[in-house]
Amino acid sequence: MATKRIQLVQRRKAAGFTQEGLAEYLDVERSTVGRWESGETEPQVWLRPKLARALNTSNEELQAALADVAVIQTPQSERMTYALQNPASADLMVVAYLHERLRQLDESYDKASSTGLLGPAGQVHGQVKFLRENAGNARVRRALYEVEADSATLMGQLVWDVSQRRDHQAPLSYFQEAVDAARHVRDPSIEAYATLRMSYVALYGEKNPMRGVMLAQQAAEVAQLASPSLTGLSLLHVAEGYAMTGATTECEAALRKAEDQFDRVHTDDVAAPYYTVNEYNRLAGSCYLFLGLPERAEPILRMTTRALAGKKKSQAIALGNLTLALIQQRKLDEAASAMHRTIDAVELTRGGGGLNLAFSAGRELRQWRQEPWAQEINDRLLALMAAI
Repeated sequence: MATKRIQLVQRRKAAGFTQEGLAEYLDVERSTVGRWESGETEPQVWLRPKLARALNTSNEELQAALADVAVIQTPQSERMTYALQNPASADLMVVAYLHERLRQLDESYDKASSTGLLGPAGQVHGQVKFLRENAGNARVRRALYEVEADSATLMGQLVWDVSQRRDHQAPLSYFQEAVDAARHVRDPSIEAYATLRMSYVALYGEKNPMRGVMLAQQAAEVAQLASPSLTGLSLLHVAEGYAMTGATTECEAALRKAEDQFDRVHTDDVAAPYYTVNEYNRLAGSCYLFLGLPERAEPILRMTTRALAGKKKSQAIALGNLTLALIQQRKLDEAASAMHRTIDAVELTRGGGGLNLAFSAGRELRQWRQEPWAQEINDRLLALMAAI
């Protein structure tokens, strides 16, 4: 499974360019054009007007083509096809195939829209459950439970994103399914992460910070058995929940505990590559914003937005919070610039967290709605809403 910007490829071909020809016209490497078309990277801002001219398209149409990242499915293996027809025959090779498909989808999460990922992820999840329910070998069944825990977690994330974080019950049911499967195979890492995802629904969807704190604390306690980095991430959300209620002392205590956990990360911590200092900074910035301290949040969030360039959904959230911090300090020129970057990131991935923060920042800017720069932002938000 891979990602591809099909519209961008079609526009290049319609303009009569090969990848090599377009690269020569733009004075870039052919591999750079290839990465644009695969969805790995985006053209730099200063190159986009020239790229639009080359493709005989407007800047708005070019942005739409860049935002249209499609998931390309690889053909199903013969062994997998046979297993679906004869589920009792499923073996560890079939499990490995499903695990690899899930890994590819998970890696696409930060650069592709959740809408595009939902169908392929649902197919994998359904196949995993079907084979697990009918597996004739206990070892294979156990391995399928492990994949099911991961696939249910990803499904919960995607369903919540696609609903723009409005549907809480469906994602919670998937996260509970992941918790149950993880407990079946005694995997504390997956159990903790699925529980932490439940806390996100409480914090950002249900707007129930104390329930969010309870679930994040529960996730931290489970994660202590397996991963300091995942424990630290859970404690960061404990801190954010307290910040939402204005509990400064409790928030900063949880931040210190999270920092201590990140200091304990070791080479055997399998979650370490995913939950880094960037996550600490992003959540710390969010905490200070909730506590009404935008001047403390701003420098942290500025640093974080640069560090998260490769994780567009997380970067969109950090950019949205940076915009809010700047608005609250009346740094309007900088806020407008950050707002445009937020919308750029949201247009690419349609991530629910970044989208909600973009609209929150838009509401904050209404008091300047007569200003041309504010009207331009409002037009972009309306276009974004229409495209959802």
